Amino acid sequence: MVHNCPAVSDAARKIPGAEIDWVVEEPFAAIAAMHCAVRRVIPVRLREWRRQWWRGSAWQELGAFREDLRASSYDVIIDTQSLVKSALIASWAHGERHGMDRASAREPMAARFYQKKHAVPRELHAVERNRRLAAAALGYELDLPLDYGLSAIDGEPSTPYDVLLTMTSRADKLWPDENWIALGKTLGGRIVLPWGSEAERARAGRIAAALPHAEVPPRMTVPQLARLFGRAQRVVGVDTGLTHLAAALGARTVSIYCGSDPNLVGIYGAARARNVGALGHTPGVADVLQALA
Repeated sequence: MVHNCPAVSDAARKIPGAEIDWVVEEPFAAIAAMHCAVRRVIPVRLREWRRQWWRGSAWQELGAFREDLRASSYDVIIDTQSLVKSALIASWAHGERHGMDRASAREPMAARFYQKKHAVPRELHAVERNRRLAAAALGYELDLPLDYGLSAIDGEPSTPYDVLLTMTSRADKLWPDENWIALGKTLGGRIVLPWGSEAERARAGRIAAALPHAEVPPRMTVPQLARLFGRAQRVVGVDTGLTHLAAALGARTVSIYCGSDPNLVGIYGAARARNVGALGHTPGVADVLQALA
């Protein structure tokens, strides 16, 4: 979602008066709502419906969502995710559907759902792929500086703090606990370790227990996390959407890469952010400290 924000900014600047709606998974709808150019956020509970596909209530909710989506007519519908599930949702809306062609899409079968297909080089960073697709679909030249369009958080905390984002969706993206502890001791001062699942809370608790001024807060919402990032001295995180959100909000951020390629999915275009590590190469504590400096 964060990688798609610059494409929304481009469209709003290139087409004055454009009305932009964004369909997004419900848990992350708050990120889309932070973008100043989005008129309406349309939450979808696809993950929840798939987990409870046998329940009649899930099918009723799906039907209501589909009717809500079909209630409006759009000039252009753009599926930047290029997955079968997102292409299917796009097909439920009224309007001309645009997406990446088979050679460009993350899931080639998704291209079958689009009425207009566009070639976008796969070797580009995800941010640029999204921007190019939107430009091709809406017919404008991509000659604008990158802008995430997310509002910064004003104000200073009573006690300065750093944020460590130790959680991610894949085990190969994790950074060793001992590295987090060594980094925390070097940074000193107050450290906050957010979490999203019980396993992530347990990891944050292990790390916090080894640091003198660390805390594991209650589970936070996306808007609460945005405020936390916006007021932090520094944010250090692994390859997770929250690290990208911190960078897009203008926080001083370092993103750690172990199991993914920062050239394709790393923090991009944020002036106060740096990537360290690479696919198959775990960076050390010294690398992170150097990037922070």
